[in-house]
Amino acid sequence: MRTSLARGALLGLGLWAGMAPAEEETGAVRAQADLAKGYCERVRGTSRAEAALEMAPEVFASVGAVNAGDATGGSDETPLGSPKLRVTAGLGYDFVGLYRGHTLRSRAEAECRRYQALAALQSAVEHGSRLGEATALDARARALATSLPRAEALVAALRDDLRDGGATLEELNAVQVRLDNLRSLARDTAQAREQLALEPAPPEGQTLGALLSAFEAADDQVEVLSGGLRTAAAWRLSVRGGYDEVFDVDQSTPLFGQLTLGYNLGHFWQGRANAQAREGRRQETRDAVDGAPRRVRQLLGELRITERSEQQRLGEVSALVSDLQGQLREVEQLQTRQVRRFRDYLLLELARLQAEQAYLGAHLETLRSMLGSTGP
Repeated sequence: MRTSLARGALLGLGLWAGMAPAEEETGAVRAQADLAKGYCERVRGTSRAEAALEMAPEVFASVGAVNAGDATGGSDETPLGSPKLRVTAGLGYDFVGLYRGHTLRSRAEAECRRYQALAALQSAVEHGSRLGEATALDARARALATSLPRAEALVAALRDDLRDGGATLEELNAVQVRLDNLRSLARDTAQAREQLALEPAPPEGQTLGALLSAFEAADDQVEVLSGGLRTAAAWRLSVRGGYDEVFDVDQSTPLFGQLTLGYNLGHFWQGRANAQAREGRRQETRDAVDGAPRRVRQLLGELRITERSEQQRLGEVSALVSDLQGQLREVEQLQTRQVRRFRDYLLLELARLQAEQAYLGAHLETLRSMLGSTGP
């Protein structure tokens, strides 16, 4: 019964190692990409709607009455002319709107880049010290899926030897304890992978430092472009022209044209205010207590400590693995019963150490890719 349960557990472990994490991770990555896509589509659509009004010409028309014609009567109180119907229609265009429309679109792209980097940073912060653990757990699961069947066969053979009088109960119990430790490690690994699969996938393909720099650069670009829009509001360069007719008044050509250049004197004080706003935003982004950049900087320090610790531990485990492999090569040349039992202990202990070695090696590789460092 124990053997059947163990084989079932191994089958589940093997399936999990081959399929489940990839499927769950793909779903998490897709969900995160869809979230960023939705935000980017929203800001792009908003900017296009605002830019369309800035960059397109204006059609205008007006109807009213004006005093026109010759003055009648000799009294000073007699108005000049009499009310005449006036119709005006035409096109107008503000050339500064070209700049404002282009800047609105550029700001939307900067906001999209900012959000993408922020989403990746927040995902990294949520994983915390467990960042990169998914790959390490996959490596441990593969190592255990390879070593557990051999360990099961070894214990089964020892149980047969016990029935034939070729082994003692103490020897069987000692080996079973080591096998149970391997099974427990396999169950803990599967459980940890299931829990990680429920969380958003951590960032891949970029270091945390690069993501942080990309976020800060995009955030600064958003403020620069916003300042440019505020500055552009001080200027106006527009042209208007069209049809202008006053009825019952002789006009040779009922057309008009007008070029207007406007400048708001408040622009003189905008430069310093925009610089203050930019510097304040940088400081706010950098020092915000609940901000992702500050937590990412703290996480980077913690991961570097973890990297150094696991590098040292990997060296120790690798030395133990090499030592046990050397001992196995020596004892396998001997055929005594006591030597065979010692070999069994070595095999089970070697399986545990190789699983830890696989975990540490994969975790270190992932940490280095995220930290942008290289190992010895």
